Amino acid sequence: MIEQDQLSTLPLWYAVFLFSITCHEASHALVACRGGDPSAYRGGQVTLNPLPHMKREPMGTVCVPLLSYVMMGFTVGWASAPYDPAWEDRYPRRAAAMALAGPLANLVLVGAGLLLLKLGLDSGVWSVPAEPSFERLVEPTTAIGKTSWDAIGRLCSILAALNFLLFMFNLVPFPPLDGAAVAAGMFEPLRAVRDRLRESGVGGLLGLLVAWLVVKQFYAPWFSWVVVRSLYAT
Repeated sequence: MIEQDQLSTLPLWYAVFLFSITCHEASHALVACRGGDPSAYRGGQVTLNPLPHMKREPMGTVCVPLLSYVMMGFTVGWASAPYDPAWEDRYPRRAAAMALAGPLANLVLVGAGLLLLKLGLDSGVWSVPAEPSFERLVEPTTAIGKTSWDAIGRLCSILAALNFLLFMFNLVPFPPLDGAAVAAGMFEPLRAVRDRLRESGVGGLLGLLVAWLVVKQFYAPWFSWVVVRSLYAT
C-alpha cells in the first residue's frame, strides 16, 4: 500500500495514463480506418477524447488504474478498439500496421516527454536530481514557482517513463499484445500459432505473464540506457 504523501502524485499518474492509452487506441483506430476497416471509427474510437475509450473499457481505464496505483504506486490498465477479423484475414499487412500504430504512438509520447525535459534542462528551469527516478527525472532550480515546476517536471517524467513501459510491453510478441498481431501480419506461419494461443483458455494469460516477466527483467536497464542517457547527454 502506498504512503499518504504518494497520493499527491496520483492525479499526475492517472492523467498521463489516460492520455497515453487514449493516444494508443486512437492510433489503432485511425490506421485501421485508413486501411479499410471502419469498425473503430464507427465506434467513436478515432478520437483523443478519452470518454469513448473509457465507456468501452471502464474497468481497464478507471477501476484498475486507480486501484493499482493505490496498491503498487503506479498505474496499469487497458483499453481496446474494435476491428473486423475478416478484414485482418484479407489484409494481414494492414492489420499489422494497425497493431504497430499503438506502440508507435507511445514511442512518440516518450520523445515528447524527453524533448520537454531536455528543453527545461537546457534553459535552466530544471536540473538533474541527485537520485533520478521514473517519476522525477528533473528537479526545479528556483524557489519561485517551485511547486508548479516540480509538478510539470514530474508530469513529463511520468510521460516518458510510462510510455516507454507501454511501448515495451505491447511489443512482446505473445497474444493478446500488439506484438503478436504485428508478427502474425508480417509472417504468415505465425498467424496460426497466434490464433491457437489466442483461442485457448490460457493463451492470453500466458502472453501477459511472459510480457510481465520480460518487462520486469529489461525495463529498468533499457530505460536507463535509452531514455536517461539521451536526456542527460551533453
